[in-house]
Amino acid sequence: MAIELSKEDRAQAVASIERYFREHMDEKIGNVAAGALLGFFLEEVGPSVYNKGVADAQERMAARVQEIDFEVHEGEIPYWGRFVKNRKAR
Repeated sequence: MAIELSKEDRAQAVASIERYFREHMDEKIGNVAAGALLGFFLEEVGPSVYNKGVADAQERMAARVQEIDFEVHEGEIPYWGRFVKNRKAR
């Protein structure tokens, strides 16, 4: 599955790559080269990052599903239990 960025997000990412090269690599990278580098990382590393995000979301959802019974559990056949409690209190 190819990871696609919106036009605005892609432009921001390319600008960020250009800035990174200026400030940290002490050299300039052109707009076309920055776009190509972004495309490479989206294709090469993007799926791993995406899959990690999906796995993290699945793990969190599984944990929440396991907690549902504690949050919404209702005692079964509760009517007579009320009378047993009241008799003990007398």
